[in-house]
Amino acid sequence: MSSEEGNENFEKQALTEHLKELRFCLIVSFIAVFIGFCLSYTVIRPIGTWFFKPLTEVLPDNTSLIFTSYQEGFFFI
Repeated sequence: MSSEEGNENFEKQALTEHLKELRFCLIVSFIAVFIGFCLSYTVIRPIGTWFFKPLTEVLPDNTSLIFTSYQEGFFFI
C-alpha cells in the first residue's frame, strides 16, 4: 500500500468514522494510564522505604520523618 492509497483512504473516511477512531484511541489511552497508575501505586511504598532507609537508620530512636507541607512527601529529598 503506497502513501497515496493511504491518503485516499484517510480522506474518504466520514467525520463520524474519525470520531469513532478518536474515541477508541482515547479510551485505550485512559485505560493504559489507569493501569500504569495502579501499578505505580502498588510499588511506591517499597521504593519510598528503600529511598529513605539511609536517613531513617541515622535518626535517633523514637523519632520519625516530618514533612512540613503536603508536597514535600512527594519529592523524596
